Amino acid sequence: MPQTEAKGAGSRGISEGPTTPLRPRWWTELPLILLVYGAYSAGRLLARGDVTTAVGHGLDILRVEKALHLNLEHPLNRLFTAHTSIGVPADFWYASLHYLVTPLVLIWLFRSRAVHYAAARTWLMVSTLIGLVGFTLMPTCPPRLLDGKHGFVDTMAQYSDWGWWGGQASAPRGLGGMTNQYAAMPSLHVGWSLWCGVMLWRYGRTPLVKAIAIAYPLLTTIVVMGTANHYFLDAVAGAAVMGLGLLLVRPVQRGAARVKARLRPVLATAVATRAAGRDKAATDTTAATAASDATDSSIVSAGCQTSAGERIPHQRKLGTDPGGKSAAKPGGKPRGNKGARPAGRAADTGDGAQTPARGAART
Repeated sequence: MPQTEAKGAGSRGISEGPTTPLRPRWWTELPLILLVYGAYSAGRLLARGDVTTAVGHGLDILRVEKALHLNLEHPLNRLFTAHTSIGVPADFWYASLHYLVTPLVLIWLFRSRAVHYAAARTWLMVSTLIGLVGFTLMPTCPPRLLDGKHGFVDTMAQYSDWGWWGGQASAPRGLGGMTNQYAAMPSLHVGWSLWCGVMLWRYGRTPLVKAIAIAYPLLTTIVVMGTANHYFLDAVAGAAVMGLGLLLVRPVQRGAARVKARLRPVLATAVATRAAGRDKAATDTTAATAASDATDSSIVSAGCQTSAGERIPHQRKLGTDPGGKSAAKPGGKPRGNKGARPAGRAADTGDGAQTPARGAART
C-alpha cells in the first residue's frame, strides 16, 4: 500500500492533530503488532508468580468486594452454571471474541480511518504492556481456581466438551499448561473490549455500530464474571489500564518521533554507504570486463599475437605490406631480399641471357 496522504480527517479523534500526514504501511504495521503481542504473551508466561501469593491476592479482592457490596460474581456464576443455553455461549464468547473482534477493529481503522489508526494502535499497545506490568506485580488467582468452599464453578471446565478448550483454561485443549492462569488482574478481556467499543462509537456511522459499541464491552464484563474468570475489580482495573494508556498516547508518539528523527540520518548514511559500495563493485567489474575484452580482441587465433600494422599473424614475414597489398610480382614470386638484384648488375633480358651467366659461373 503506497504511503499517501490520508483523507477524510475532518474530525479530531484521539490523535494529536486533526490530520495525520502519511498513511501507515501494512508491511510495517503487521510486524510491529506481532512483535508487541509476542512480547506480551512471552512476558505473561514469564510473570507467573507463586501460587500461594496469587490465591492470597484473589481472596483479598473477594473480601474487598464483599465489604463494598460489589460481589457480582457469585450470582452471575450460578446463572451460567445452571443454564447451558447461557453458559456455553458465554464460554465461546470468552474463549474467542477478544482474538477476533480486536484485530478486526484494527483492520477496519487501518483501511477506513487511517488518519486515526496510529494513535488508536498506540493506545492499545501501551495499555497492553501496562497490563503485563500488572500481571507481574500482582499475580491473582481467578475465582474459578479458588477452593470450592468459596462457591465458584469453572464453567470452562464444566462445558469443555462443547468447545475446543480444555478444563484448565480457555486455551485450546492440551495447551492449558502453556498459559498463565494467574494473570487475572487486570482483565484485558474487558480492557480490549472497551477499546473496541470506544473506536466503534467514535468512528462508526450507523446506529447499529453505535449499539455494538455499547453492548460489546458491557457483555464482555458480564461474561468474564459469570464464567468465574475474573472478579469485578479485575474488570475495573482493566478499564483503568485503558484510561492510563490513553493518557500516554501523545507522550509515546512524541518519543517515537524523536527516536525516528535521530535514527533517520544514521540509516540514511548506512544506506548511502551500502549503495556506494555496490556502485564501486559494479565499476570495478565493468573495468575488469573492459580490460578482458581489450586483451581478447588482440588474439586472432590460439596464441598468435598481431602487432601494429598487421591484420593476420606473421603478416610481415609473409611479405605483406601494412596496407594489405601483396609486394609480389605479377607472376606470383615475392620481391623479397633473395630475389633482389645486386647493385650494378645488368638486368636480365630473358632465359637466353640467364643461361650463359649460369655457364660462366660453372666455369
